[in-house]
Amino acid sequence: MTEGTARTITLIVVDDHPVVRDGLRGMFESAPGFEVLGEAADGVEGVDLVARLDPDVVLMDLRMPGGGGVAAIAELVRRGSRSRVLVLTTYDTDSDTLPAIEAGATGYLLKDAPRDELFTAVRAAADGRTVLSPAVASRLITRVRTPGAPGNEALSAREREVLELVAKGTSNRGIAAELFISEATVKTHLTHMFAKLGVKDRAAAVAVAYDRGILG
Repeated sequence: MTEGTARTITLIVVDDHPVVRDGLRGMFESAPGFEVLGEAADGVEGVDLVARLDPDVVLMDLRMPGGGGVAAIAELVRRGSRSRVLVLTTYDTDSDTLPAIEAGATGYLLKDAPRDELFTAVRAAADGRTVLSPAVASRLITRVRTPGAPGNEALSAREREVLELVAKGTSNRGIAAELFISEATVKTHLTHMFAKLGVKDRAAAVAVAYDRGILG
């Protein structure tokens, strides 16, 4: 790596298909600025691998025999892992999309995303920024745009602070520490914020906030 270039981002790939793992490894190893530390075939193995290798980013499939992605993401959050999880799946209609993001995933991308979009997403995830594929983001926005739904009430300054941290993939515990408030207070702010935006979860709140220009 030449002097002055960005740091190398380390990652692991968690997917039950060897062909997918090989393809992703080859793609990232052929690009500058990335290092694939290891691979896992299911969520349980992935959690163990993260504990041993401490990667910047985890590329996580959702549906895997022997241990799914949502449970693995929740376990990584429980353990306080610093690794950012970028869900990589085949379906934008996957029913695990929202649970995965609610569990603590930093973003959600489709496997057919162009190489450059995937590279950009991994860099963004490494920086703690929320990454949603356009198809997923538009689907979330469509879901929350129902006639007569709430969502036009302005957010308070504190709610905006909470929302900005949510967009960075920060956990409730992390938000509490950052803002010097209790986790219970964070949950209260989230409840009020969701009601004002007319949404039911963190991912939809971020998508709607970007759509309305609340987040830039």
